[in-house]
Parts: sequence; structure tokens; C-alpha cells
Amino acid sequence: MSLRCLITAGPTREFFDPVRFISNPSTGKMGFALAAAAKEAGWTVDLVAGPVSLPEPAGVMYYPVVTAAEMHRQADALFGPCDVLIMTAAVSDWRPAKAAPQKLKKDGQGMTVALEPVPDIVSALAEERRADQFLVGFAAETEDVEANALDKLERKGLDLIAANSVAGAEGAFGSDDNKLILLGRNGFREVLGPAPKAVVARQLIDAIARLVAARAAS
Repeated sequence: MSLRCLITAGPTREFFDPVRFISNPSTGKMGFALAAAAKEAGWTVDLVAGPVSLPEPAGVMYYPVVTAAEMHRQADALFGPCDVLIMTAAVSDWRPAKAAPQKLKKDGQGMTVALEPVPDIVSALAEERRADQFLVGFAAETEDVEANALDKLERKGLDLIAANSVAGAEGAFGSDDNKLILLGRNGFREVLGPAPKAVVARQLIDAIARLVAARAAS
């Protein structure tokens, strides 16, 4: 099955002055592995990625971004023609309400930074989806992994969510291995891994292809 896939990957950075930002430890490895696996499956792949230190996957259209707002604009521009959306990016949930135009100087005093929520990319895309588009989210959790992932599946209008733990030294961030719990509609549940992210990525692309084909046939 030849599909067009839009994948987001990596972290975003939200600046409170020109040299300091809020971010997270995401390396983008899972998203890049998925882009490579989707390309191997014969899919057309658009990859929107935050700041990472990874080589660009061969044969995909690559769109580097930095902030959540940039990722939102780029993903929105590419969403219309895609068949499958896979949101692996660890998008910052908050950003500074105001960014200083110059570097803030240390004066020996504490500093308070007011934060505001970042608009939810996947929820916004879900509101404009076509009925035949298949939306996959990721839930990086530190506790109650499956319960929190199921809540996110429902709240954000997704078809499938891939839940993984990012707690402690065995967490997925920065690791070459991963374990995903796939949760979907009508009680669908499937566990992938633990295995190298390249292997888990191929398994996830296969699972998505099966679910998309099953929905098209129903």
C-alpha cells in the first residue's frame, strides 16, 4: 500500500532570551527511524523535525524547524495531502509569555519566567482532518503510561497512540532502544519491543498499514 505520511520528530525550543530556551531531552531518533521505515515501505514521507543531531534520512522531504509555532505552521502546510500523520515530536507544552530581546544578565538575584501554553498541534490538525486520514500520536509518560495514553487518544481525536515510558535511566529519551504500547479504537492493543528503534519503527509502520487497510476495507 502506497501512502503519503507526515511525521514530526525531535524536540522544540521555546526561547526566553536570544541564548536561553526551554526544551526536553528528545533526540528525534524514533521519528527519524519511522521516516526511514516508511520510506522503505514505499511511502512518500514528509519529515518535520526540531533541533536534532541526526543525518537526514535518504529519500524523504525534510523540513527543519525550531519552535512549536514553526512546527505547527509547517505541519499544517503539509497535512492536507497526507494519508497518515505520525506525531512523534516532543513538543514543548509551555513557552515564555514574553521573550527578552537581549541576553538577560545574571545579577545575583533570582528570576521568575511567566509561561503560557503552546497551542496543541495534533488537536488542531485533528479538527481539520478528512475522514480517511489516519492520525497517530505518541505519549511519553513517566507514570500510569497506558491510562494517560488512552486519555490522550480520546481527547485529541486520534486513531492510534504509541505509549512509552520516559522515566529514569531506562526511559526512551536518548536511547537506541524502545518499547511501545499501541492503543487504538475498539480495544486495540499491541506491544512492540523492547528492541532497537529501527526495528520498532518497522513494526509500527506495518501495524499502521494493517489498520489503514482494514479501515478502508470496512
